[in-house]
Amino acid sequence: MNVTKSEIERVQAYLRRLLGTERIRIIAPPRAGMSIEVAAGDEVIGTLHRDAEDGEVSYAVHLTVLEEDLPPAAQPAPATAAGARRGR
Repeated sequence: MNVTKSEIERVQAYLRRLLGTERIRIIAPPRAGMSIEVAAGDEVIGTLHRDAEDGEVSYAVHLTVLEEDLPPAAQPAPATAAGARRGR
């Protein structure tokens, strides 16, 4: 993927403005062929992909959310006696 430094800076500026935070960073890969990473602060949250088709260029951000990073699932509230009677 051939993404220039200028493109990375422009996409980063756009995402910062869109999301309202300076914490977003686009990290160029250390070697060719590696993924371009998208980070929020120090945490990598996804990758950036460039697509050039029919003379048009677009960029896609693929966000990855790991199950282990999610807060615990909310437990359903127990049914009350009044609620159980209404369901009949």
